[in-house]
Amino acid sequence: MEIKHVEKGGRGGFLIRGEDGKRLAEMTYTTAGTTGFIIDHTEVDETLRGQKVGDKLLAEAVKYAREKGLKIYATCPFALRKLQNSEEYADVFGG
Repeated sequence: MEIKHVEKGGRGGFLIRGEDGKRLAEMTYTTAGTTGFIIDHTEVDETLRGQKVGDKLLAEAVKYAREKGLKIYATCPFALRKLQNSEEYADVFGG
């Protein structure tokens, strides 16, 4: 399961596509100045439910934030809950 990162014009996302090119999962964000980004949406197709795909997308977002020295903020309830409740992500969680 390959997660692809896309960015364009102050927005971005972490995506998983099926073999047919159909988007099966996504976690999208908007940039927050030059110091962070705001995860605003997470969606996983029913065919991938129960496989912790949302967690995998968030792990990619955290990896990206660490590589770029960015903070993550979230309006997406899933991402916010995971970021707030994980000491593992405390270094990148902006609140």
